[in-house]
Amino acid sequence: MLAQLKGFLRHSIVYSISNAAAKAMGVILLPLYTTFLSLADFGQLAIVEVTLVIAVELFALGQGPSIVMFNDTSEYKEGIKSIYFTVYSFSLAVALGAVMLGWSVLDLVAWFSLPLGMFESHYWVIAGIFVSRIIHGLCLDKIRAEEKSVLYTSLNLMRLLITLLVTIYFVAYEGYGVAGVLYGNLAGDGFTAIYTSIHQVRSMSPVFRKDILPASVRFGIPLIFTSVAFMILNVSDRYIIGYYRGSEEVALYDLGYRVAGVINMFIIMPFTLTLLPSAYKMYGKEGDKRYYSKLLTYFTFILVWAGLALSLYAEELIQLFALNKDYWPSYKVVPLVILGYIFSGMRLVAVLGQFLTRNLKSLIPLTLSAAFMNVTLNFVFIPLYGMIAAAYTTLLSFLFLYLLSLQISDKYYHIQFEHKKTLNLILLGSLFYLPFVFWSPESVLLNLSVKLLVIIAFPLVLLPLKFYEEAELQVIKKVLRSPAAGLKELIKK
Repeated sequence: MLAQLKGFLRHSIVYSISNAAAKAMGVILLPLYTTFLSLADFGQLAIVEVTLVIAVELFALGQGPSIVMFNDTSEYKEGIKSIYFTVYSFSLAVALGAVMLGWSVLDLVAWFSLPLGMFESHYWVIAGIFVSRIIHGLCLDKIRAEEKSVLYTSLNLMRLLITLLVTIYFVAYEGYGVAGVLYGNLAGDGFTAIYTSIHQVRSMSPVFRKDILPASVRFGIPLIFTSVAFMILNVSDRYIIGYYRGSEEVALYDLGYRVAGVINMFIIMPFTLTLLPSAYKMYGKEGDKRYYSKLLTYFTFILVWAGLALSLYAEELIQLFALNKDYWPSYKVVPLVILGYIFSGMRLVAVLGQFLTRNLKSLIPLTLSAAFMNVTLNFVFIPLYGMIAAAYTTLLSFLFLYLLSLQISDKYYHIQFEHKKTLNLILLGSLFYLPFVFWSPESVLLNLSVKLLVIIAFPLVLLPLKFYEEAELQVIKKVLRSPAAGLKELIKK
């Protein structure tokens, strides 16, 4: 058991390097974007990017997870090479078919004289990125299924490096603007798609299995509804802001969303990698429900504390990396989006009851209802209040999704979560942030110092609120006295 846990942790840490590198690339490119792209250009780029994300998820048909399932299921082990060839060929055919369908739709829309901006003028570049992402995503899922985490991460790092270098060249030196960003993405994604396809040739047997395709599609398609609904919840506001308020406001909102996304990239996504395997290992054992309960409590603690720090320094961070002052107002949406991310992260633990008992069909109406709520509220309030309304509806939608997930999941597997503690964490974090909405000292040094003191004070204020249990306090004391010994004790706990 210990050896398996160490192996799992090692793979998780290696995988998380890709997330850190992706966010680091975003930080490096931010000054480039804000210097060489106007607000309107940045807004168009945001629309193209979210459209690509939705299109890839939709037309991938869940075949990446399907490959993982086939690879790790004993009954398919013997024919995995022909299965992989079948799924790869099918995915490539669907991707190319989608490209031709998209081109036909563009012609049809153009016939009605509706402007399509970047999609019309750079369609084949965008199409190349789309096909590349579907193919390299499938290949990387096969590599992940084989637990080759170092290769998986190395390929992702190479993709990011190529994207970064080519983007810098075309945007900064050639002055291609948004087109330069697209060329950078095509170079990185195209390289990875070609390399992984060549690398995976030996894992294929050129036999098309008609018998396996229905099983593959049946497994993958239900995942589409949940993924697409979740993405609609996350990105549909960009389209609505663009329609009612213009691409400049899309740019501000998207930049604020990217800054808030630090929480998702560095905390929520790595947590997601480790959650389910750890939960399944504990399921049915003594103390499993208490383990899940404490997991939610302390995950919320980390999210709120990190979210508070990022919210307090959001304005300074944006001013540091966005060299164009036109982008600076984007900080206003950061705290609201972060709070939405906190509820989104908490939901990962809230739905454990459904995953542990394998009642996953209820996830579809859950996410669809939250997505419908989000889109409806956006259409009502964005025309009136702009990007701030989008931030509030994102927060409300994730809160709704979290509460509904708790209620439904509890029917399948009751876990006594510490709701009072998690509520106190969120309220305390909000109270610590609110004064800075109305007060901003003229002295930069004073402003930064007070914010730092507030961040340090947050876990200390929890002491009189009896947040920590006695056993937890003892572990904290040991960590403070001797980090190595304390961490060993923490692992035992």
